[in-house]
Amino acid sequence: MTGALSIVRPGMFTTVQDLGRWGFQSRGVPVSGAMDTYSHRLANRLVGNGDNAATLEATLIGPQIAFETDTTFAVTGASFALTLNAETVAMNRMTEAKAGSVLKFGERLCGARSYIAVSGGVDVPEVLGSRSTHVLTGMGGLEGRALRAGDRIRTVTGARGKGRGAIAPCPSPLTPLTIPPGGARVRVIPGESTLFSHLAQKRFRISPRSDRMGYRLEGADRGSVSVGELISGAVTTGIVQIPPAGEPILLMADHATTGGYAIGATVITADLPVAGQLAPGDWIEFDACSFKAADHALREQEAALGRV
Repeated sequence: MTGALSIVRPGMFTTVQDLGRWGFQSRGVPVSGAMDTYSHRLANRLVGNGDNAATLEATLIGPQIAFETDTTFAVTGASFALTLNAETVAMNRMTEAKAGSVLKFGERLCGARSYIAVSGGVDVPEVLGSRSTHVLTGMGGLEGRALRAGDRIRTVTGARGKGRGAIAPCPSPLTPLTIPPGGARVRVIPGESTLFSHLAQKRFRISPRSDRMGYRLEGADRGSVSVGELISGAVTTGIVQIPPAGEPILLMADHATTGGYAIGATVITADLPVAGQLAPGDWIEFDACSFKAADHALREQEAALGRV
């Protein structure tokens, strides 16, 4: 059984995302996927979807969505004032929507990205096993682009996302991501000590030149970096590159598959969702973390999500 939703207003930058396009990095295909995978997964679990069901990722300014059929939905991640037919809607919980209902995003309270999950998931064609949008290459999502006013998107009742079978919907608010206002301290596995010294005990600001590919970090007395010529190698989300000029770049979901800059640190997996909620103008600091502590943090996070 299929349903549909219509985009009345698209917001600033709203795209279809799932957990990413894995297994093709060796061919130069970025993983992409949700910037905050925790909130993406939570939204899906609240409405009974599998973790990899596609959601809508809304950035900074949320959309206005009309539901063409009866459905359930949940909104997680960045905190917005929400209304459904002028009635206030709570974040981080399952909500019933009747056909013809309109969901509106109002003021953004904190965080940069929210996730809208609908029962069954967003139904767009898979490209290399994923529905995620990668705008730079025009791959996935709806025609490989951000959503526009007038777009109509199908949903599938009873669909199952990859990686976790469908579950019973959760009507109550449960374990949302903690999003610090204005900035965040994230834990990292340090790189070589002289390189990490360019990051440690310094506060950086997310540059307006940042996007889903990466955050350019500015505002700290970083100095230049002299490491000689480097051969490009594989990179992953969360790596903090330090170009010779010294302005760090934190690689995010849409990053290229290889890079040739020195690596100062790598954000631990448990803190990547928090990094994904930062917006231009927010600050970021890096705290050194051991592999053991990183593993413990991820286990705690998975346990919290597992209670949904």
